[in-house]
Amino acid sequence: MQNNTKFFLTAAAILSMSTSGFAISKGATFGIVDFGTCIMESKYGKKEQAGFESLKNQIQSMLEDAEKQLADVSGKLQDQDYLDGLSPEAEMELKGRYQALSEELGRYQNQYYQVLNQANMRVVQTMQTHITQASQDVAKDMKIPLVVSKEAAFYYDPSFDMTQLVIEKMNKEFDANAKKDSAKQ
Repeated sequence: MQNNTKFFLTAAAILSMSTSGFAISKGATFGIVDFGTCIMESKYGKKEQAGFESLKNQIQSMLEDAEKQLADVSGKLQDQDYLDGLSPEAEMELKGRYQALSEELGRYQNQYYQVLNQANMRVVQTMQTHITQASQDVAKDMKIPLVVSKEAAFYYDPSFDMTQLVIEKMNKEFDANAKKDSAKQ
């Protein structure tokens, strides 16, 4: 189940290698943005991560419940003393329950992976939209004609990194949207 958070682990690894502490130079011909850092440090990214984790925890709870039920039935099937006390019909019913629980657990696991993959794709798409908009705004303000994702660059001079500026812009937008939402309520 740990593999399902591959996106966030990858983003964390990228974050640990980040050199985004540098400020982009005025008059730069392009800017670099670290997608992973934007996800890990921005308010939008933290909100998306929290939603993803909540969904993951809900599904894991269902899986754990099914696993406990399956382990309980499996334990009874392996306990010869318990089986000796059952009628043949009750033993067959217990075996049928074990089979049904095994299938149910398999379905839950498949759904778990599908739902988490879909949620992960939604997070990436949502964040891409926010990061793109913030990058465009920062680029316009600084008159930079090109912004490239750090992940697409083999090398870049750290002075071209504008990740922190993009995160600041995203956080301002997040706060403005939160203010609008609270005013509507």
